[in-house]
Amino acid sequence: MASGLSSGALFLSINNSNNNYHQHHCSQTFCFSFEESRRRRRRRRRVSRSRSFSSLPLSLSTSNRVSSPSSRPVLCQSSSTDLDVAVQAGQDRLLKVPVSRIRNFCIIAHIDHGKSTLADKLLQITGTVLKREMKEQFLDNMDLERERGITIKLQAARMRYVFKGEPYCLNLIDTPGHVDFSYEVSRSLAACEGALLVVDASQGVEAQTLANVYLALENNLEIIPVLNKIDLPGAEPDRVVREIEEVVGLDCSNAIRCSAKEGIGITEILDAIVERIPPPKDTAERPLRALIFDSYYDPYRGVIVYFRVIDGTIKKGDRIYFMASGKDYFADEVGVLSPNQLQVEELFAGEVGYLSASIRSVADARVGDTITHYSRKAGKSLPGYEEATPMVFCGLFPVDADQFPELRDALEKLQLNDAALKFEPETSSAMGFGFRCGFLGLLHMEIVQERLEREYNLSLITTAPSVVYRVTCVNGETVECSNPSILPEPGKRRLIEEPFVKIEMLTPKDYIGPLMELAQDRRGEFKEMKYITENRASLTYELPLAEMVGDFFDQLKSRSKGYASMEYTFVGYKESELLKLDIQINGDSVEPLATIVHRDKAYAVGRALTQKLKELIPRQMFKVPIQACIGSKVIASESLSAIRKDVLSKCYGGDISRKKKLLKKQAEGKKRMKAIGKVDVPQEAFMAVLKLEKEVL
Repeated sequence: MASGLSSGALFLSINNSNNNYHQHHCSQTFCFSFEESRRRRRRRRRVSRSRSFSSLPLSLSTSNRVSSPSSRPVLCQSSSTDLDVAVQAGQDRLLKVPVSRIRNFCIIAHIDHGKSTLADKLLQITGTVLKREMKEQFLDNMDLERERGITIKLQAARMRYVFKGEPYCLNLIDTPGHVDFSYEVSRSLAACEGALLVVDASQGVEAQTLANVYLALENNLEIIPVLNKIDLPGAEPDRVVREIEEVVGLDCSNAIRCSAKEGIGITEILDAIVERIPPPKDTAERPLRALIFDSYYDPYRGVIVYFRVIDGTIKKGDRIYFMASGKDYFADEVGVLSPNQLQVEELFAGEVGYLSASIRSVADARVGDTITHYSRKAGKSLPGYEEATPMVFCGLFPVDADQFPELRDALEKLQLNDAALKFEPETSSAMGFGFRCGFLGLLHMEIVQERLEREYNLSLITTAPSVVYRVTCVNGETVECSNPSILPEPGKRRLIEEPFVKIEMLTPKDYIGPLMELAQDRRGEFKEMKYITENRASLTYELPLAEMVGDFFDQLKSRSKGYASMEYTFVGYKESELLKLDIQINGDSVEPLATIVHRDKAYAVGRALTQKLKELIPRQMFKVPIQACIGSKVIASESLSAIRKDVLSKCYGGDISRKKKLLKKQAEGKKRMKAIGKVDVPQEAFMAVLKLEKEVL
């Protein structure tokens, strides 16, 4: 529009070249004054300018207070695009700060207490993620995590925060909350100096809250208590503060009350992180030592390693050496996670970053290994992590036998990303070649199976979950057995021991009775009951792990209406009356259907299996007995009647002896057929029986 026009009436159509006008008006002819159009343009400019400034990171909008040249003020120009702002924000986070202004911390809590929501808000407030890119559970980048609403993998993110005019580098690690993923929590704690302990202000202290606190204390971390969800109608922050002080033993006089969803108290949390969490030690002059806390396989770049630099420095192009595997590579790419990968030239002691070195073998860069320079090796490697001990085992078999190599490759790549996964080859007469896999729990098993099917396009069959039994033979030899097929014969074994766990259940007092009944039904031994507060109690039992790998957790939630929580630890092996239950079809033992059960449950399991198999196995030309046996003793039996031809159809009359002769001849044929016949159990029957075993065991 020309600037020299007077304030007369002006007619414009929809075909005018003014794009803003075109977007906001319909295809009609409008009449307005020049003064009115100028006021509208001014209003649009003011809105655009305020939006541009509000989308800037906090570190950019407040950086004019920083006097150091490394963090000069970034002015927001009205002509800057969102892309320019994003690039500038990323570059700002890459600016180096002294080691004294680095803070490494993680977020720990019970499941569903708001860890991921708090992490999202921290990323948003610090400007690490722009508002237009923000989404719920931002750090949970797996579809599986979003569908289930849980965190499965630890995730790291680098943030920049300005406190009292000084820029600080905050390295956040978001951790899972479920007991099955406690190994992920322990690995993240080893890379930090402090932790935010998030507790739901309405639910209070839960079982995994205690377990995570003990893990943090073992690592000598500074713990900052945070009460989340104070905006809920049922929130009782004063009661929860008393619970934390009484149960956990933490001083909560300076606990932070916040609502991650509403953005209340987030700035106070960031200030507390800077003031109360100690910085890492300044050991940049020492030989390089970096601890690998996570890794994953990229099909184009090879193994990508996430690490924390403990001593020394690492640069792009350095020749690095993995101390445990003894392999050396050139660092093609070094960078930080913010939360996306951003390349840098160098990382110093105390910083967290990633490394790409064209590592093709997944065994060369394991979690817990130490990275050092090839030319200036460190004298001693870092302690690393304790090896994860699998608690639950099951067999994984491909539906299509040709997919066995793909399953092996997929497990190796997944083990790189999930260090708690263990596997070894296994052969089954019914399902062919597969793997016997060890997991930390039932949820861990489900997640691994779903990740294999989704990420690697595999169709899998899983056997019923089992545990490792310890068998002492007559000759004094000890055999560890996770599969019934390798259990020694009854005459060769002296005793069988099974793993026991100590389980602690936190519950409202109204549900103490149902939970005690549940534990005793699962062969639990009562140890202790104590009241944490007036309305909450802690029940402690010791029970066999085999009783927990079924639906124990589901029953716990069902009987307590979702209010109870649990946490368990392995305590050792104890002798039990365990038996091997064999399934015989037509006199032949079917090894894949064999199970190890307690004597008290043997009949119920045997009866359920035989009845199910009778429904699933197709009828044969001869009678097929289906038996559940303990040794040579049959404890449950069903029979599949034969398909018979009517041999008497042509005998329309005559003597009875003629009919008896034909029936006797048919019976002799059936007998010969049964002696040489073989029953093929269909794949569907195995699948259904495996599902049944998961329900009844």
